[in-house]
Amino acid sequence: MTNDVRAAAQRMYAAFNAHDHDAAQNIFTADFYSHPLGTTGPDSVVHAWRRLHETFPEAHVTVEDMVVEGDTAAVRTRVHGVPGQQSPMMLEFFRVRDGRISELWGLSSLQRS
Repeated sequence: MTNDVRAAAQRMYAAFNAHDHDAAQNIFTADFYSHPLGTTGPDSVVHAWRRLHETFPEAHVTVEDMVVEGDTAAVRTRVHGVPGQQSPMMLEFFRVRDGRISELWGLSSLQRS
């Protein structure tokens, strides 16, 4: 299970960094739920990623720490390519089911205007 969870996280961050929005369909479950956004489904991820990349085309994340236990991961990342901010940090927790991310919680120090 641990390897599946780690692999799902790596696929998610690689797809985000590559602007491969369509990959979300294979990374997130059909009933995926984002607690921070209050949205459901992989299309909600595609929408959020596209909005972020349209606003910050150079945005990408680097994983600083990842802790995996059972079907859950806690990941601390830094966001790069956001002008006017010193590498904001994100802390995300997510649950994986059948090799795909099914639920996500997160906190971010990214300042929104």
